[in-house]
Amino acid sequence: MRKAIAISCLSLAVVATGCADMSQTQRGTATGAGVGAVGGAVIGAMTGSGHAGKGAAIGAAAGALGGYIWSQHMEKQKQEMEAVTQGTGVGVTQTADNQLKLDIPSDISFATNRADIQPNFRAILDRFAEGLRNNPAAEVRIVGHTDSTGSDAINDPLSRDRAASTRNYLVDRGVDGRRIQTEGRGSREPIASNATADGRARNRRVEIYVGERQG
Repeated sequence: MRKAIAISCLSLAVVATGCADMSQTQRGTATGAGVGAVGGAVIGAMTGSGHAGKGAAIGAAAGALGGYIWSQHMEKQKQEMEAVTQGTGVGVTQTADNQLKLDIPSDISFATNRADIQPNFRAILDRFAEGLRNNPAAEVRIVGHTDSTGSDAINDPLSRDRAASTRNYLVDRGVDGRRIQTEGRGSREPIASNATADGRARNRRVEIYVGERQG
């Protein structure tokens, strides 16, 4: 088990080193395969199935097929979003699998127990929509989250409604709705402790992922 995970991690390191001589598309495929391999091995080990090596192989295949590229469009949109969100508390990052991620806290996005978009969030989404219109190859995934206050019967639909409101706003500004997927995860994926007001505020958030597929 440990051996399979170690081999997968070593493979990812080799991929990262070799990427310097690859094209942008090749880098996306190789990185996706490497990340998938490590993830598959870890999942296989954690489930106690004894098939960490098999999990690594499956993960590598899935990663290679589903890899994203980091194009000039993606880099430009990242820089634009960094500029427009400066000082707002919104996180703008490039993920390990070459997606652009916006992490939008509740004090920017939505009021407590509400799914209507606040004014501060609109300016960010306006610029974001412009970048998406300029890159029709990009795919978007919007994920809504809540804190643990209240029951799943309240939090689950609220998180979905927040993601849907964000999608609808982008569509109203000319982004093709067929490119946007939404989901709500309620309170199941906290990034901070729900025992404090600050932690709950951090958990009430919307995450937006943008990826550009190869070819």
